[in-house]
Parts: sequence; C-alpha cells; structure tokens
Amino acid sequence: MATNYKFKRLNAGREYIAGNYHTPLSLSDIAQYAHMSPYHFLRSFKDTYGETPNEFLVRLRVESAKKMLITENFSVSEVCEKVGYISLGSFSSLFLKQTGMAPTLYRRKLWALSAEAYRFPSQAIPACYAYHFLGK
Repeated sequence: MATNYKFKRLNAGREYIAGNYHTPLSLSDIAQYAHMSPYHFLRSFKDTYGETPNEFLVRLRVESAKKMLITENFSVSEVCEKVGYISLGSFSSLFLKQTGMAPTLYRRKLWALSAEAYRFPSQAIPACYAYHFLGK
C-alpha cells in the first residue's frame, strides 16, 4: 500500500498522463513530473493501480478513439493522430487488442445501431444492448 505522500505523487503522474495522453509521453517524463525515478514510479504505479503507466495510457487513448470514431467524422488516420499515435498500424493493433475489432469495423457496427451517423449510440439505444452486441 502506498503512503499518502507517495500516493499523491503517483496520482500526479496519473493525472499528467490523463491530461496529456494525446501527446508523445515517456516514462521518464511522467516519473519526473511525479518526482520519482522511472523504475520506482513504474513499480509503484503498477502496485497501486493494477496496470502499468503504459497500459493506462493505451486504455485512455483507445477509449478516446472509440468516442471519436462514433461521434465524429474523422478518418481512422485522423483519429489515430488525435489520440497520440504516429503509426496507424500500431494504433490499429492496439485498438484491436483492446476492443476485439478493428477501428473501422467498430465504427461501422456502432453506426449501424444508430439511426443517424455520427450520433453516439447511447442516445438511441441502451448501452447494455450496445455492449452485448459488441461482445463485451
């Protein structure tokens, strides 16, 4: 269990990631922001939150990408860049790993559930149905 002081520093690092997920981030930059060594920050972050800083970053980026794919008319490449990835291949692979489907297929399936394109499906259908449909 992290001490209160250590928890505050870890939380500062976590908030830094959340506020800057769309930019290139390195472990050393995040750890420096939290006033910890990179190794100590990584180990403490994993022990406290149950995921590494990179896993947290990927999760934030994919969640943001999911929202953009169904609420905006950006191309997959544009979404990729807006959430902080340079490589479309890396983005697509991580998105597939996190959601179980490619970004384009994810967009198509959710748009098919909605009466209007670019409208978030939860406004049109219950979220439990959408999650069931997507196999969550």
